[in-house]
Amino acid sequence: MDILYTVDEKYLQAIEELNYGELPKALHFFNEVINIDPDYARAYYQLGCCYYYQFKNYQTAGYYFKKCIDLEAGFPDVYVHYLKLLVTLKMQKSIKHTAETALKIPGVCKADIYEVLGSYAEEQQDFAGAKEQYKLAALAAASQSDHSNFKDHLKRISDKQEAKRNITYAYQG
Repeated sequence: MDILYTVDEKYLQAIEELNYGELPKALHFFNEVINIDPDYARAYYQLGCCYYYQFKNYQTAGYYFKKCIDLEAGFPDVYVHYLKLLVTLKMQKSIKHTAETALKIPGVCKADIYEVLGSYAEEQQDFAGAKEQYKLAALAAASQSDHSNFKDHLKRISDKQEAKRNITYAYQG
């Protein structure tokens, strides 16, 4: 039987269990980490991801993401997932505030933030806003595949704008 001595070792064990698909064991270890060290922000982040993506329990996921941000505001990984959750819940004011905060944090992938904002604007039928966000995402993209993906988003938005445009028929007779 492995005896884990430190909180960090328990956290790494939880990550390992998660990577092996052992969600119940991972959740157990993350909760142990929090019981030992209630200020261990990354355990809250991992629990937020589990509740958001695995259980679709948005309220609990939001609690864990928010707790992670409160404990360690400079932890970049949490922001994209939390922003996606806020978009899912259509929390307009929180989306704007979280995106602005995230863009100031070193290490946050700006392209991902702009992509989430673009998809939210697209969902709201704000094609001009979506186009602007996708352009910013393309400018912030670090890889060619990401850049191509954002160009595809821009083309799709242009197609939607074209489809939405009123058609005028001219009678010739």
